[in-house]
Amino acid sequence: MIIHYVGVKEINGSLIVLDGVKGVSYEEIVDIELDNGTVRQGRVVQIEGERIVVQVFEGTRNISLENTTTRLTGKPMEMPLSPEIMGRILDGAGRPIDGLGDIYPVTKRNINGTAINPVSRIYPRNYINTGISSIDTLSTLIRGQKLPIFSGSGMKHNELAVQIVRQAQISGADENNFGIVFAAMGVKNDVAQYFRKSFEDSGVMGRVVMLLNLSNDPIIERTLTPRCALTVAEYLAFELDMHILVIMTDMTSYAEALREFSSSKGEIPGRKGYPGYLYSDLASLYERAGMVKGSKGSVTQIPILTMPNDDITHPVPDLTGYITEGQIVLDRGIQNQGFYPPVNVLPSLSRLMKDGIGEGYTRADHAPLSNQLFASYAKVIDARSLASVIGEEELSDIDKKYIEFGRQFEQQFINQGMNENRTIDQSLDLGWRLLSTLPRSELDRVDDALLDQYYGK
Repeated sequence: MIIHYVGVKEINGSLIVLDGVKGVSYEEIVDIELDNGTVRQGRVVQIEGERIVVQVFEGTRNISLENTTTRLTGKPMEMPLSPEIMGRILDGAGRPIDGLGDIYPVTKRNINGTAINPVSRIYPRNYINTGISSIDTLSTLIRGQKLPIFSGSGMKHNELAVQIVRQAQISGADENNFGIVFAAMGVKNDVAQYFRKSFEDSGVMGRVVMLLNLSNDPIIERTLTPRCALTVAEYLAFELDMHILVIMTDMTSYAEALREFSSSKGEIPGRKGYPGYLYSDLASLYERAGMVKGSKGSVTQIPILTMPNDDITHPVPDLTGYITEGQIVLDRGIQNQGFYPPVNVLPSLSRLMKDGIGEGYTRADHAPLSNQLFASYAKVIDARSLASVIGEEELSDIDKKYIEFGRQFEQQFINQGMNENRTIDQSLDLGWRLLSTLPRSELDRVDDALLDQYYGK
């Protein structure tokens, strides 16, 4: 028997409070009918005895305390899914906004997902080629990995996200079984249009599912967007055996929406006002990446987040770093020099790359070359620090060679055009060409056999 509850006890921001409600479940979806006949959706976010708090997706404007009718649906929020979802553009709550009609579902899935048994996980191995040298060579993205991009306000992370969507590919027999789920949260209209137009103009829209939550959309919808995106990714990966790359930007907008929602519920705030459960909430998203026994597919995540005041110790990047397997750090100083993408290679790392590169995956010389490039560039930073004190002309000959190597490394290796798509072989060969500008005796991370094969060639 479906029971309708008439009237609302209290309204607070996007929340409404009802009394005398029995048999309700946490995260249950409710239909809210206003006195003018319009229907809004909400979900139960708090239960205290027979009092419940409902989060209204479309906001509480025009909701009456006396004449509002609330109906419990008895189920959590579900995402309609079918193979035809590829190439579609959805809003932040998973509703189509591309004018192509509704999605006729083959199945529906709870947007909160289901926990993956750690025992059933498969260790990630194969790599995803992004066509960007600084990522592919030094912080390689592995299928099933979660590798965030730490950026700053006004930096070129949107352009980098578009380039990765346009260029990302996998090798081998699964080459045509690759797709991308792109979720944008709290973006302005011009940024959303830039994403949409870039994907359509480059011809990749057919392999992309796009979810757009605009800055003027309800913040409640923003808390749903990554969950809807990951539900789509899990369906495509674990039921259709596809390899899915999920790009979510900007996770800081998501965390701020969560903070606002937590504040409206009257919860005790944690660090910088964020809720105390921010870590577990982010983990519930990031841990949905991976590969599972019995399925050929994989879910790989690239969450993008902007660090307020470029502070890497801010709660959002700090907690993200604990959960994920490395990070790619964008540097404002490198961007101000005119280099794109402005990747700072020294604090960037991919913790899973050691098992997904080398012979059989990329190339046998990949790991030692990567180690040598890191070591040599670290010496560049030391030489520059010394030069800032005593002047570049007072440096030793070897330090001057490192300074020159650093210039060429940034101009040729880190810097590449937004439309420049480099293969892994091109990136590795470029790395050897730059290392060959240094004396052979300085290359102490590479064995003689590799030096004989690549040095100076």
